[in-house]
Amino acid sequence: MTTELIRNMIGQTESTELEYKSAKGGFPESFWETFSAFANTHGGIIVLGMKEKSGKLIPDGLDDTQIAKYKKAFWDCAHNKGKVSATMLTDRDVSVEEVEGNRMLVFRIPKAAYDLKPVYLNGNPFGNTYRRNHEGDYRCTDSEVRLMIADAESQKHSFDSMILPNYTMDDIDMPTLRAYRQRFLLRHENHPWNDFDDMTFLTKIGAYQVNREDGSEGFTRGGIMMLGKTESITDQVCVPLYFVDYQEKLSSDPMLRWTDRIYPDGTWEANLFQFFYKTYRKLSQLLPTPFMLKGIDRQEETTAHIALREALANCLIHCNYAQIGNILVVGRNSSIMMRNPGCMLISIDEFYAGSHSICRNPTLQKLFMFLGYGEKAGSGADIIRKGWDDNNWPMPVLTERVQPEETLMTLVITSSDSSKVSPENIKMSPETDGMSPENAQTSPETNVVSPEMSPENVQTSQKIIELIRNNKNITMQEMANVLGLNKRSVARNIKKLQEHGLIHRVGANKNGYWEIDEENKGSR
Repeated sequence: MTTELIRNMIGQTESTELEYKSAKGGFPESFWETFSAFANTHGGIIVLGMKEKSGKLIPDGLDDTQIAKYKKAFWDCAHNKGKVSATMLTDRDVSVEEVEGNRMLVFRIPKAAYDLKPVYLNGNPFGNTYRRNHEGDYRCTDSEVRLMIADAESQKHSFDSMILPNYTMDDIDMPTLRAYRQRFLLRHENHPWNDFDDMTFLTKIGAYQVNREDGSEGFTRGGIMMLGKTESITDQVCVPLYFVDYQEKLSSDPMLRWTDRIYPDGTWEANLFQFFYKTYRKLSQLLPTPFMLKGIDRQEETTAHIALREALANCLIHCNYAQIGNILVVGRNSSIMMRNPGCMLISIDEFYAGSHSICRNPTLQKLFMFLGYGEKAGSGADIIRKGWDDNNWPMPVLTERVQPEETLMTLVITSSDSSKVSPENIKMSPETDGMSPENAQTSPETNVVSPEMSPENVQTSQKIIELIRNNKNITMQEMANVLGLNKRSVARNIKKLQEHGLIHRVGANKNGYWEIDEENKGSR
């Protein structure tokens, strides 16, 4: 980060990635808890020599002697494994900044690589590992620490590559296997594996494995998740926490929770192969773009379909199936949300940059790649972004949460043609699923956007409401990233929406959340 960016951040209040610490009484011991928390979450900046009180920033006024002393204290501890397990900082990550005559010592803490986590204190990860949530540090539970340790070992011993004892061909759903082989044949028409018997084929694709070190063999956890029967997947030795859920919400009736749903209800074998295709068929119908048939297989004509397919495959491939939580996909007229337990093994910036990918479930990735999904070269983000760019839709936004860990991708489907918008005829209602002007409700009972709002602001406000509908914890900065605006523009639109009673904030600005005022429908 440049000095200018750092100075701009220093003027802000504490946040998920910014912490002030007073150093009047010496180097603060709480520094290391925040160090661990930032390293184990998304990284951040610690400013030494400033404290925040009642929303106001009060500098300590550090002198050269104090700064030199605190620098030495930091590096002495940073190189002591008994104090902190890993230090990712270099000299350039520690700097002295001056704002309005006040000198401060600034530490830029990067997000730790997955194989360095957990970053812990005092020589023991249990009870000494921290993560960041809103503007506070919290001590990780033993189960959270174990999940981080498992992620650190994932490339050597991944969760989905484990051989399951006592699993047989009876645990494979044969109609699913037939469908998988048919799709493999269509994609690889002259492949020699097409002539193999089922067991040999399953071994080739990684669903069945032989361990050359100890001679054990059997079905892999990933193979059962992809092709197995529901009761075999949810067995205690496989994935007892497994649950997949697609909810279609196309109605404006608040009493109707969903218009359609796909989940393990006993009418189908809820493996990942079946869930992927059942859900994709539903989601593809939400896209205002055509498709075509080639033989018995549907061939998408647009990059939007390819992007949607890739996003869904990524959701299933990168999920942490060992963690409490479920895969949830929600389809609306104006947006699609995909949520899976666990954070990514790379940063969000690395994901968008592409060309770099670390997969938590390499066996599942392999099984999807044989069907043409789940790019391994790190180009998944480019494929998803291109599909939305080609349709002039807002850039898909990826967010991560902690406590519990989960990753969300929001894909907004909306028209960018502002010529069809006028302040007089666009009616804003929380019940409006469509954010495009064509889908907005025009009933006089719904809330009306103020006439002083421009067509561009009308569209922006519609998009903000949909983003909040999909993620009530979304920050203004995240909204700005999705909409391609600066934070100040988003704040202006938020203020208008609040003035018109369409949304409100619950709790503090730092750790609260947004709510759509459904109860105001028909009151204006």
